[in-house]
Order: sequence, then structure tokens, then C-alpha cells
Amino acid sequence: MGKLMNIITVSDLRQDAAKVLKRVKDSREPIVITQRGRAAAVMLSVEAFEQSERDRELLCLLAKGEREIEAGEGHDLDSVLAEADAILSEGSS
Repeated sequence: MGKLMNIITVSDLRQDAAKVLKRVKDSREPIVITQRGRAAAVMLSVEAFEQSERDRELLCLLAKGEREIEAGEGHDLDSVLAEADAILSEGSS
């Protein structure tokens, strides 16, 4: 079973935005904001957003590599590992 999402109504967000922001920052978990009973937005901490973007970028590079392999194109292992190390070191800074 998947993880339960943190959900808050837009009215509750309006009433105590500072508390909700602190909760997002401290937990580093996304909060789904609903409006009229439907999901309207997702709030993330800056750190969680940045990690998500780094993960997405790495997945895009892996997908590109898969497409290049299928097309018979490619790069030598040393340059691929150097690029991966550069991306991963950005994530730990």
C-alpha cells in the first residue's frame, strides 16, 4: 500500500499559512492542497523540490542513454561516469 498523503484544505492554509509552511519544511513531505474537495496543488519544501528536480534530471539522462543504446549510439564509460559523478556531487552540495 502507498504512503498516505498529507492533505489540507485551502481554507485551512489561509487560516494558518505559517504553521503549514513550517510543517512542510520540517517534514520534507509534500502536502496536497484541496479546493472544493478536489486536489488543487501540492506544496513542497525547497529541499524536497530541489531533490526531485535532481532525480528527474538523472532519470532523463538515463532515458536518453537507453535511447542512444537502442539507436547504436553511445559514449565511453569514463565520460558517462564522470557526468554521473558531477550530477551526484551537485545533489550533495
